[in-house]
Amino acid sequence: MNVMSRIAPSSTSVPLGPADGPPAPGLEAVAITKRFGAFTALDGVSLKLRPGTVHALLGENGAGKSTLVKCIMGFYRPDEGAVVVGDREVVIGDPRAAQTHGLGMVYQHFTLVPRMTVLENLVMARASVPAVIDWRAERRRLAAFLDTMPFSIDIDAPVATLAAGDKQKAEIVKQLYLDARVLILDEPTSVLTPDEADETLGLIRGMALAGRLSVLIITHKFREVMAFADDVTVLRRGRLAGSGAVADHTPDSLARLMIGDNSTAVPVERRGLPGTAARLRIAGLRADDDSGLPALHGVDLTVRMGEIVGVAGVSGNGQVELVQVLAGQRAATAGNVSIGDEPYRATREEMRRHKVHCLPEEPLRNACVPGMSVAENMAFRSFDEPPITRGGNWLGSWWLDPAAMRRAALDLIGRYRVKTTGPDAPIATLSGGNVQRAVLARELSREVDVLIAANPVFGLDFAAVADIHAQIVEARNRGTAVLLVSEDLDELLELSDRLVVMSQGAIVHETTPAAADLTVIGRCMAGH
Repeated sequence: MNVMSRIAPSSTSVPLGPADGPPAPGLEAVAITKRFGAFTALDGVSLKLRPGTVHALLGENGAGKSTLVKCIMGFYRPDEGAVVVGDREVVIGDPRAAQTHGLGMVYQHFTLVPRMTVLENLVMARASVPAVIDWRAERRRLAAFLDTMPFSIDIDAPVATLAAGDKQKAEIVKQLYLDARVLILDEPTSVLTPDEADETLGLIRGMALAGRLSVLIITHKFREVMAFADDVTVLRRGRLAGSGAVADHTPDSLARLMIGDNSTAVPVERRGLPGTAARLRIAGLRADDDSGLPALHGVDLTVRMGEIVGVAGVSGNGQVELVQVLAGQRAATAGNVSIGDEPYRATREEMRRHKVHCLPEEPLRNACVPGMSVAENMAFRSFDEPPITRGGNWLGSWWLDPAAMRRAALDLIGRYRVKTTGPDAPIATLSGGNVQRAVLARELSREVDVLIAANPVFGLDFAAVADIHAQIVEARNRGTAVLLVSEDLDELLELSDRLVVMSQGAIVHETTPAAADLTVIGRCMAGH
């Protein structure tokens, strides 16, 4: 029995949730303005979530979406404007106050405690928890509550043992158990399989149509907006760019509202067929995770010249370890990797000789030194080569030429449209999309035979996504072998020549985008 289940009884009661109360209220943000010093993050932004509907909130990174939601939920106090729940203006000073007004939020990254059970997480999330908890009574109440839900979940299972889809459902159940009638979802399907995403959004929409919830979804996926939302609001640079019924919009019209007159990369078509010879060959690859447990179980995979091979899978199925082995950040325990006909062990010298380059996930953490300048980060591939390095003798001594480094950086900043105050700015001051553009410039400005890209556009806005996708396809068209690891199946289907699915550290399915069966892919991703 779980240790927490042995705590002595109590008669504490909890609300039984949305099914037992009045219809869900609407939510309105009225002319919200929020400033941070001289910077205006939100400038008179209004949003109206109608009762019993699903409302999508769109915008580029930095458009103000997160700031608006934080003003609604009480993380920030707006400088001007008001929040209205139902027909009453409310003052929300913190997230606990938001909860008392029936507002709940499910964040992009899971917030449940992995080692606690679902039951324990839900009970401990309440605003008031007694010193002595009657776990048997709590289990009865939660089971009765779940009987009112359109989906089931094992309340005695530790959260760490749940699949991603069940974790997302548990996060949603937690908010509903806390009596949330206005639910805000931040990128709710970013870690779900296609089947799980459609199921979860379908269930949420069903609860909204039944009048049990009013739902605000922050998303970058136009497909989800068109399929599941009733209304949409688009922000651009801290201002309202447009709003209205989803039925009155198309993905193209929403994209134009998001980016305004900003120039975006023109979609690049794949030109030519992949070559016949394998450029990257992985055979029987095995590796352990950080805890020493097996993470890769005999991976076999080839990528040909001028081919993008997409790797799909739910997070935690060996994709991270695969990328780390290929990038020289993790040692393999068995198997072989070769480039062409030569063994490859991912040393700096071998990566340079074989022209292997990487676009890692979370580039600011995995591919940059945040406190160093844009120019210095862009020089990581070439700091020990002319013209950035000068001098040198038989001992190998050399010194950097800062002027040459700045000139090279200015050229890359212009060519790859990196928005920065200059090459001397710390790279940590750039937006996420521009950090990725800077890394992209560093990795693709030289000749590349093999490109390893891991979730290269995760969390980025429409314009940055289009730009980076175009650069990856252009590399493919030049003959680069691209291994593209992504948790976004739409991205993989759009870019890949061939698609494989990883589950439990192994390749379990292979197809082409044209022949892809989404049901089969989803089941394979889920381990079925």
